[in-house]
Amino acid sequence: QVHLVESGGGLVQAGGSLRLSCAVSGSIFSINAMGWHRQAPGKQRELVARITNGGSTNYADSVKGRFTISRDNAKNTVYLQMNSLKPEDTAVYYCNGVVTTDWGPQYYWGQGTQVTVSS
Repeated sequence: QVHLVESGGGLVQAGGSLRLSCAVSGSIFSINAMGWHRQAPGKQRELVARITNGGSTNYADSVKGRFTISRDNAKNTVYLQMNSLKPEDTAVYYCNGVVTTDWGPQYYWGQGTQVTVSS
């Protein structure tokens, strides 16, 4: 069984920073592309950032230049550094990715962590 556990969310003032972490655990053969999505109240879940196992990244236009996704393959952990936060960044942030186990590659989601940015 595979678990994705996020941490690092919280309340921050506009202009501040937060760093989210997502630790992947379980009987893992490999971790492929990983990413962060977010869902604000009343809105659809949207992709924030994505990173391949080779380190290539892509970002939503709304966060380019402010957010940075990275990964530590030795720790099976992916990070999201969020700087210059805005109230519109307020959402539940979900870690997700493709993890290969005995059953082959499957897509997994974390439980989410709340990020609230006050104005």
